[in-house]
Amino acid sequence: MAAPRSCSQWSRYGSGWVRAMRGCWVPRLRSSWPAGPLGARLLSQEKRAAETHFGFETVAEDEKGGKVYQVFESVAKKYDVMNDMMSLGIHRVWKDLLLWKMRPLPGTQLLDVAGGTGDIAFRFLNYVQAQHQGKQKRQLRAQQNLSWEEIANKYRNEEDSLGGSRVVICDINKEMLKVGKQKATAQGHKAGLAWVVGDAEELPFDDDKFDVYTIAFGIRNVTHIDRALQEAHRVLKPGGRFLCLEFSQVNNPLLSRIYDLYSFQVIPVLGEVIAGDWKSYQYLVESIRRFPSQEEFKEMIEDAGFQKVTYESLTSGIVAIHSGFKL
Repeated sequence: MAAPRSCSQWSRYGSGWVRAMRGCWVPRLRSSWPAGPLGARLLSQEKRAAETHFGFETVAEDEKGGKVYQVFESVAKKYDVMNDMMSLGIHRVWKDLLLWKMRPLPGTQLLDVAGGTGDIAFRFLNYVQAQHQGKQKRQLRAQQNLSWEEIANKYRNEEDSLGGSRVVICDINKEMLKVGKQKATAQGHKAGLAWVVGDAEELPFDDDKFDVYTIAFGIRNVTHIDRALQEAHRVLKPGGRFLCLEFSQVNNPLLSRIYDLYSFQVIPVLGEVIAGDWKSYQYLVESIRRFPSQEEFKEMIEDAGFQKVTYESLTSGIVAIHSGFKL
């Protein structure tokens, strides 16, 4: 368990005075509170501030991380299959759109947080490799005096097919990373990949390190979303880009009712039948319902220091891509 943070560290997160006080020693604070209704109300507020949601449950903040870990440890092996079943395969299109939104160039340094199974990372590698190969072909066409043998040698001597691009997959769950590594081997991805166990709220990376930060269907599982956003801002280079793909609020009333019915009545059953785990998928569904609206999340991203923040709703608002820049 990590040591308690100092007052200055808590203040950095800007999570409110009550929370900051809990991280510091304040002499005789409790004994100075009134013993009457005001004191009771303050104690009640402090208790609520230390609680958060875990699906349908209310739990202590320091318990949620462990519970979420158990969920993804349980579903890791069936994660991709369940994604296909739950979304009818549409999640693949959403992730493709995230990459088209990113449009990375050769040389891009990407951090993919909560990306254990590698879906975003593998798409990124395929995209930048295609971009780099296209650039090579254009350069070769410009050199009309080269023989076929020289062209072949030039391709063979190309050591980095990614043009210097790299992706770091950071996930707090070792089982999810294990599945991702197995997929990387099966798909032939070797170069340009690094796998790191890490917490989105306290990333194990230096400041100003990455060009792009992505998190797909992961930020709603973080206990303190504001801290995760601040960490994203910290590790990005000036000019770096934040991209988040997450479930959102459906705008169409009829579609919203159908979506809720499917989410709460069908998805947990699928979880039980396919993965043998009703409760984990019940949690995942409820975590979607509790996630902030598009506008509310946009404000949270801006509060973390990002600028030019926008969002694009997909599939009638079922998901949204939020984007912002560190300027």
